[in-house]
Amino acid sequence: MDLLDQLVAEAQDEGVITQVIRPAAVIPEEAARSVLMQLALRDVRIGGVWDVEPNVWRRFDQPWDTEADDHGGSELMGTIQIAYGVPTRYEITLFRATITREGAAAGWTVEALCDEALSLGGLTLASCPRADLAPPPRPFRMR
Repeated sequence: MDLLDQLVAEAQDEGVITQVIRPAAVIPEEAARSVLMQLALRDVRIGGVWDVEPNVWRRFDQPWDTEADDHGGSELMGTIQIAYGVPTRYEITLFRATITREGAAAGWTVEALCDEALSLGGLTLASCPRADLAPPPRPFRMR
């Protein structure tokens, strides 16, 4: 199955497991640097299994074909949607994770996917700090 077929399957929600992480997990600055460095060292183009972009981290089952710079026969296991610089400049927020049909068949869960990435900074999804869910401010009222 090529990447376009996988994206269509995700859009149609065929066998895809998506979980919104509530409250969102926040990777502190020091751990964020470590996670990003380690993900870069595990890039699919250089023999790793992670493809990192500004808004999503993708986990594949094997490295890409480096000569063609495409995913070749590797299968997408899951994705983690992230936001850099939220809530503060040097933190990273994880807010949604998706396991593909192939990932679910291989035994992946949202927790396992997030834990693999977070472990590169010494964290797990369970131990990761969470976004502050303060109640909204009271509305302004004229007296």
